[in-house]
Amino acid sequence: MQILNEISRTFGEYLLLPNLTTEDCTPDRIDLSAPVVRHRVGEASPLRIATPLVGAIMEAVSSPRMAIAVAQVGGLSFIHQNQTIAAQAQMVAAVKQHKAGFRHSDINVKPSATLSEISALLQAAERDIAAVTDDGSASGILLGLISRNDFHPSRHSFDDTVESRMRPVGQLVIAPPSISLSEANTLIWDRRLDVLPIVGKDGRLESIVLRRDYELHKQFRDETIDAAKAFAVGAGVNSRDYRERIPALVEAGADVLCLDSSDGYSQYQADVLRWVRSEYGDTVRIGAGNVVDGQAFGYLAEAGADFVKVGIGGGSICITRDQKGIGRGQASALADVVTARDAYAQRTGEYVPVCSDGGILQDSHMALAFAFGADFLMMGRYFARFDEAPSPLVRMEGQFFKEYWGEGSSRARNASRYGQHEGLMFEEGVDGYVPYAGSLYDNVSVTLAKIKATMISCGSTSLRQFHETARLVEVSHQSWLQNTEEVSLRSTPSSGR
Repeated sequence: MQILNEISRTFGEYLLLPNLTTEDCTPDRIDLSAPVVRHRVGEASPLRIATPLVGAIMEAVSSPRMAIAVAQVGGLSFIHQNQTIAAQAQMVAAVKQHKAGFRHSDINVKPSATLSEISALLQAAERDIAAVTDDGSASGILLGLISRNDFHPSRHSFDDTVESRMRPVGQLVIAPPSISLSEANTLIWDRRLDVLPIVGKDGRLESIVLRRDYELHKQFRDETIDAAKAFAVGAGVNSRDYRERIPALVEAGADVLCLDSSDGYSQYQADVLRWVRSEYGDTVRIGAGNVVDGQAFGYLAEAGADFVKVGIGGGSICITRDQKGIGRGQASALADVVTARDAYAQRTGEYVPVCSDGGILQDSHMALAFAFGADFLMMGRYFARFDEAPSPLVRMEGQFFKEYWGEGSSRARNASRYGQHEGLMFEEGVDGYVPYAGSLYDNVSVTLAKIKATMISCGSTSLRQFHETARLVEVSHQSWLQNTEEVSLRSTPSSGR
């Protein structure tokens, strides 16, 4: 038995001391970009993100819609692996079909569909408009567009067909595939359009350009895209069916993979990492984890991990610590792993980014995680609150919530993530709700503004500088309790984490 002479600490037990704010410390000069995968010290990472926030590998968070939205704001999302290989690969492919500015049309119907059917489809997808094609597919012959504004239940029979209320293609402004994004946006604004269909010579729909995407690009100028300008997306894998799952995800276009496990310090993960290196070399990037100390980080880094995830039991719906008695406070875990990361970089010349996963209860904790040295953050509860999350929106006692469940819960039954070979025999996560917070885009804007404001107060213009110069102090137990009570009193459906 070994007992470490330390206290396991969380982010809530620390505060940052302000440093000198210079004239260089302005919001427009703050660089939040971060490396995602391994690279030589002094060289750029093959995959960087402008917004150091990534969506968790969770069924309640992962979806093509979420992945596209997170990529639009400069982050990255991972499609969950608690599904069939074919279904996960299809979700990855759905994201890759979208290019920055040019979207794959994901809401499509036949002209024979009823108004009731299209109403339900738009409501379920939280969309306002759909393309009408001859076969109801995204690549069918475009016949028209139909939106929520084209019919009303008090004026039109919902048994009528979509064809009776759609705007036929002859009345639409369309553009050829040769049009540039700049030209498409000019046409949208000159003709006061909300959507511009891109149609080939054979009349088939190839993509659509949305006014909303133009506005988002002006707000978030650094979308996460690949060389072909398609949105980047990650995917989770496990240590059981990886020989079949990884090739399918690579074929679908996944930009980065991540081993999804509550405890990643295992020979099983090392075997997967070595297999990927032997089969793909450096052409496939894969992260590993989760770990809580420098020893485990070193093990996975030596095995070939492109990044390492830190955190066991810190998630809001994770009960691993209660069930198995393992874990570590996220602040303590991150501090230990970051020290090992920097030592590994100095010894080998290879920088392996660290992802902090869990323990984020409010925006200030994000800033603290970066001060401790995290390169990027993986979050579940934060993203699960938004419109773009795949979970249902429910109303309880006059307030709106989104359903949220852990991968270790009975609802998810993700036995492969938790190493329960006989199936999920006990839970390591719970099933519950998070206060609904609205649009991802609006909330991420506020979060980034807060992080930048913290960095300005601490005299930093980059995440690396922030980590190197940050000064932190522990708060007393009484102060911590008082702060927790104040946060609880202030929490509302729009601000809760």
